[in-house]
Amino acid sequence: MTKYTLHELPGEMTDGKKVVFPKMETYSLHDYEAVIQHMRVYAGNFSEGTIRAVLDALVSVMKNWMPLGHNLKIDGLGVFSLSLGFDESSPSEKAEKNNPHDSPKTKYRHVCIKGINFKPDQKLLRAMNKEAQFERGEAGIQVPRRTKLSREERVARARAIIAQKGFMTLYDYANATLQSRSVASKDLRQIVADPTSGITTRGTHSHKVWLLTQTDK
Repeated sequence: MTKYTLHELPGEMTDGKKVVFPKMETYSLHDYEAVIQHMRVYAGNFSEGTIRAVLDALVSVMKNWMPLGHNLKIDGLGVFSLSLGFDESSPSEKAEKNNPHDSPKTKYRHVCIKGINFKPDQKLLRAMNKEAQFERGEAGIQVPRRTKLSREERVARARAIIAQKGFMTLYDYANATLQSRSVASKDLRQIVADPTSGITTRGTHSHKVWLLTQTDK
């Protein structure tokens, strides 16, 4: 039976109201090879090579068609759409962002793909709920930790971690600054947005790391 824990959202995200949500405890990440083997069980007479070809073709379709403004709908699975953001790594974008005389209408001109949104098919959710059974893993509610360290102290600890390891993960920063991961994530977004911090980021989601900017190395 799958376990879950209850977490409380940081007050700054909920206007001070107490909001509690359940979070499933995950035990592993099934990579590409594992997914292929799982699909082979349900694929009938389809070979492993055929399954690989279908998945690779789906990735190619997403890569070539979604950037042109097309969302992808797969019945029984859901809808994929792109999430856009401003490309803050562009030198000209950085210059415009720090220009106080820039017009708000033209301030952000370098847009890039930041992620992929996924809206699951309701049939899939109903089918999964029929199979799912959850039990509470811990009795208490996990409350976001808030640090007593100043902004300067938190940045200094982050820079020290990166200098030692070559990069920093969210887990590293949360532990070093005595914050919950949700609070630490928001804190890091503000730090990266400040060009004087000397810290930038690379990657997305579980592969996201923080690095020193080129000028601060």
